[in-house]
Amino acid sequence: MSQNAERHTQAAPTTPGALYAPIALLTQWMEKTLNLTMVLALVSMIVLVFTNVVLRYGFNSGISISVELSRFLFVWVTFLGAVTALLRHEHLSVTTLAERLPRPARAVLGRLVTLVMLGCTLMLLKGSYEQTLLNWSNLSPISGIPVGVFYLAGLMAGVLMSVILTYRLLMPDAAHSTAPPREGEVS
Repeated sequence: MSQNAERHTQAAPTTPGALYAPIALLTQWMEKTLNLTMVLALVSMIVLVFTNVVLRYGFNSGISISVELSRFLFVWVTFLGAVTALLRHEHLSVTTLAERLPRPARAVLGRLVTLVMLGCTLMLLKGSYEQTLLNWSNLSPISGIPVGVFYLAGLMAGVLMSVILTYRLLMPDAAHSTAPPREGEVS
């Protein structure tokens, strides 16, 4: 068992033991996979754009596909980053009202906010699914990649966010304890 998983197991004694450990490991695995994917996409974007700039200014040529691929990768990095932020509880939140409420009211408000976020995510999921299907047969002019790949990023993000938010809605006490510790944070 990894050191982070041991920390999570010790940090949440109130969560159902049989379900907590696998979800904590899945959360860690998903975050590492998303981070690796984003790093690879960013490195690819840097290489593509840098190489294209050198070729254009140094040799009066270029890689025509680099602009389209960079655009596709940027969209995917944006959506995967949003999933990672949600997973780590690092998304934007305004807590002015919630901090002034008593603990039971905060719990109800937290579930209500999670429910609204889930509703928005399901709308993203539905819209992205429809746009992916609608644009899959349209090919981008230079690379020939289906335009639906843009919308597939939203679809994947919608699925992952819906799973995360559904879990938080069903198990609000365990949801914060499965968030991976932030850098420099001790559990």
